[in-house]
Amino acid sequence: MPISPVLRTRIDLKTFFAGDDNGSDQQEHTNRTHNHGGGIVMQTRKPMADLFLETTVMFADIVGFTAWSSVREPSQVFTLLETVYAAFDEIAKRHRVFKVETVGDCYVAVTGLPDPRKDHAIAMLRFAYACRIRVNRIMKQLEVHLGPDTGDLTVRFGVHSGSVTGGVLRGERARFQLFGDTMNMTARMESSCSPDKIQLSKETADLLIAQGKQHWITPRSDTVTIKGKGTVQTYWLVKAGHGGRGSVGSGSSRDGKNELQLDNTTKMTRLIDWQVDVFAKLLQKVICRREAQRKNKRGGSLDRQLSRFGAYDGNGEGDFSLKNGRTCLDEVKEIIELPEFNAEAARNQQDPDGIVLDERVRAQLRGYIVAIAMMYQENAFHNFEHACHVTMSVTKLFYRIVMPKDDVINEGIEQSNIAATLHDHTYGITSDPLTQFAVVFSALIHDVDHTGVPNTKLVTEKPALAKVFREKSVAEQNSIVLSLELLMDEGYSELRNAICESTEEKGRFRQLVFQTVLATDISDKELKTLRNDRWENAFSGGLLEEDPRDTINRKATIVIEHLIQASDVAHTMQHWHVYRRWNENFFDECHKNYVDGRATEDPSEYWYKGEIGFFDFYIIPLARKLKECGVFGKSSDEYLNYALKNRQEWEERGQEVVAEMVEARITINGSNHGSLPEVMDGENFEEEPRHTTAELQTISE
Repeated sequence: MPISPVLRTRIDLKTFFAGDDNGSDQQEHTNRTHNHGGGIVMQTRKPMADLFLETTVMFADIVGFTAWSSVREPSQVFTLLETVYAAFDEIAKRHRVFKVETVGDCYVAVTGLPDPRKDHAIAMLRFAYACRIRVNRIMKQLEVHLGPDTGDLTVRFGVHSGSVTGGVLRGERARFQLFGDTMNMTARMESSCSPDKIQLSKETADLLIAQGKQHWITPRSDTVTIKGKGTVQTYWLVKAGHGGRGSVGSGSSRDGKNELQLDNTTKMTRLIDWQVDVFAKLLQKVICRREAQRKNKRGGSLDRQLSRFGAYDGNGEGDFSLKNGRTCLDEVKEIIELPEFNAEAARNQQDPDGIVLDERVRAQLRGYIVAIAMMYQENAFHNFEHACHVTMSVTKLFYRIVMPKDDVINEGIEQSNIAATLHDHTYGITSDPLTQFAVVFSALIHDVDHTGVPNTKLVTEKPALAKVFREKSVAEQNSIVLSLELLMDEGYSELRNAICESTEEKGRFRQLVFQTVLATDISDKELKTLRNDRWENAFSGGLLEEDPRDTINRKATIVIEHLIQASDVAHTMQHWHVYRRWNENFFDECHKNYVDGRATEDPSEYWYKGEIGFFDFYIIPLARKLKECGVFGKSSDEYLNYALKNRQEWEERGQEVVAEMVEARITINGSNHGSLPEVMDGENFEEEPRHTTAELQTISE
């Protein structure tokens, strides 16, 4: 008895799903085509496609993914997607849900095919509910490894029931696809859904009600407008026959003196855990390189190398304190000398992942980071989360320095010579893990105890502190001194010795921290002039008679300074949503200062033009320098492109954005402070977030 065409199609589809026929046989493809002339080649092989009348489709999209991924490395992006998708796949198998495909950060699934089922709507909503619970847990767990804001990512789900056309699109890479109005409606359910919610159409809601599950849903209070369908009523899924989220635990951390109890579910704890993970990996590299150098002691004392430029005073005391009334600014040098490349040590070095940190070192590392986090004040912008964002930007740029894969592959360099090539390409930065550790450490501490006001205001609010630091770079010097004094506490002795074992290492670490943190003060004219001169000398041939080693170290010094500067304002060179978030945070901080009487200028009066000036006179030139130095590979193009796009979008939308921020402040504070003037004018370009108009005038100069 012959098999009906419908049954034959369903058998073929099941065979395809089972993997016995991938639909991609090229010879078969060639034999089953017919040329109708005019360049049209039509398939004559019978398609594997069918109409499925009763299905429920789900689209799940990660909210904020585009902005989040813009500040991550590709490997981190795929770690997140693979982790989330693997979890969804596992849940899909348990609920007998068919995964159709993933497109970017969107996961598409269907029930009711290939095998029909009456409970297709119920099964899909149970699946979506389980995915929502799981993904929220996953995001918070991943923040420890993938950094700030990962725990804030959520997923929105759109669900609709109806008929779909499904089939296999054959070719070199055959895949099963769904088509029809149901797919379009599901996409609208997802795109109009709120974050961390599951929105379903009336069609799906009716199926639930018919099967006695009306208590699972609640009508959405507002209606949704769907293109081609007008205004429609939709519903929220509030439960789906599963239990709640389960209890949350708590954890504790101990620094050298105090014990701090932190809830494991808090954002602060996740950020601290991520910082610990970052620094532990860097510390493994430091120890690994140190052990490799022990195996092969190279001639020439590093102490002698460093003393040429005063990186360490050679007194043998081995601490980080300032002597004889000196300030951190007195330690700023024209050139920081980094170690020369040691080929033998590079060959002897083992995999850093094989280094196991002593438990006491790791405990003290966590305790130190907890203490640093607690030393940050609760400002809207200059806070611990900002320090984490800067840390993440620094590590991303370091990753791009360390892994210029395209250069290595294109030049056909053998593995044994890659380390030497990287050393030359990066002016020695990649050859010294301690340098990388010191710069990331600087990102962590650079705004410790920041009071939320610029240095010009700080010297009047804290005259005693200003006097200690001679009224220059007061906030930055204060952050350095507090952080290094904490590190010198006896409770962190094992950690301190793991970072710097010798007096040479301690001197170099100290010098790098001073130089890097002070580079974040972009308003000090003297420091700015020194950096500009150093850049000119390093990259424009300003010192033709200079020793080649000095030239390399000069370039390394200025690259490090510009790396931390770019990272400190990285939000301006990232996705628009990232920029908007941090720009608003800083506006909040400045507006609060104005309301509290700590600032004389209403930020709403200069913010729009101030940001344009900040892009034109600081951000875009800085991004161009990152590209010009030739170290950061694709990241320099990425940063410059985002800076240019954000500048353009701010010019077009900035006044509207400022008006929204002012309105939000009035709503929150019930205050008339910060009303938007009818005309925004001003003779100066106003302000980089953290400076007054007068200070920013120095930047443009």
